[in-house]
Amino acid sequence: MQLPKVDLNLFVVFDVVYTERNLTRAAQVLFVTQPAVSNALKRLRQIFDDPLFVRTPQGVTPTPVADNISAAVKEALHLLNTSLTEGQVFDPATSDKTFRLSVYDYAEAVLMPRLMAQLAEPAPGISVECFSVPRNDLGRELTSGRLDFALDLPLFAVPQLCRQQLNTERYVCTVRRDHPSVGSKLTLEQYLELEHIHVSGRREGIGHVDIALDRLGRRRKIKLRMKNYMSGPRVVASTNLALTIPRTLATMHDMKILELPFSVASLDQYLYWHKSADLDQANMWMRGILLGLLG
Repeated sequence: MQLPKVDLNLFVVFDVVYTERNLTRAAQVLFVTQPAVSNALKRLRQIFDDPLFVRTPQGVTPTPVADNISAAVKEALHLLNTSLTEGQVFDPATSDKTFRLSVYDYAEAVLMPRLMAQLAEPAPGISVECFSVPRNDLGRELTSGRLDFALDLPLFAVPQLCRQQLNTERYVCTVRRDHPSVGSKLTLEQYLELEHIHVSGRREGIGHVDIALDRLGRRRKIKLRMKNYMSGPRVVASTNLALTIPRTLATMHDMKILELPFSVASLDQYLYWHKSADLDQANMWMRGILLGLLG
């Protein structure tokens, strides 16, 4: 059977529209007119005998057929690009590449000082951008290439993502050094008598510490709920509140650090990247550095 002749540029348009979910933004990314994008989609619809994208007030939504082919299109385009540039060697000493990472505040505070110090001399032109991508969007962002790496907790299996476990953290309890009622050790009763800071980006719900206490039939008194870890130590320094946080973060601040008087599940962290970048030289180089710093 003779395969139909297809303009590969059509799949470039498909990939950008799938990522942007908006024809106007896709045209801007591709540096073409919106009618040109619409015409490319019309030709693709004829090939697949499917609408591929349905208009909505916010832009366009992919059909199931578009969802089914999106990963294969992304991977094929990446392989084509790799084949064209396979003779080029990534040289960190001369590269001006920008690596984009999704990290939460705690990981950013621990990683960035080490990473930027390590890049300073061997890779002076390399830049790093950090931001937070919602977990539900990580797969799409890594697939689109708008994100190179994600540092996060264990995610549900995403077929197109590769992952490597980094360090495993344990939780400790912290209070200010001159806390009036806390000595060098904590019993469970003393821990429960304290008023606590709970860190969560969600508006409601419990975390590892409260799950562990719930198994014991106990509950702590949460006086303050905060959205990130980095503000917690400042509150601890000026109050009698207790903050239960990963040990590495605790050691970065002048606080009294105490072992928890009950067992709490460890905090496992993973590095994620898209499998289409698994053999990319720049990705492999940066991945090696990140794994070396946090592995």
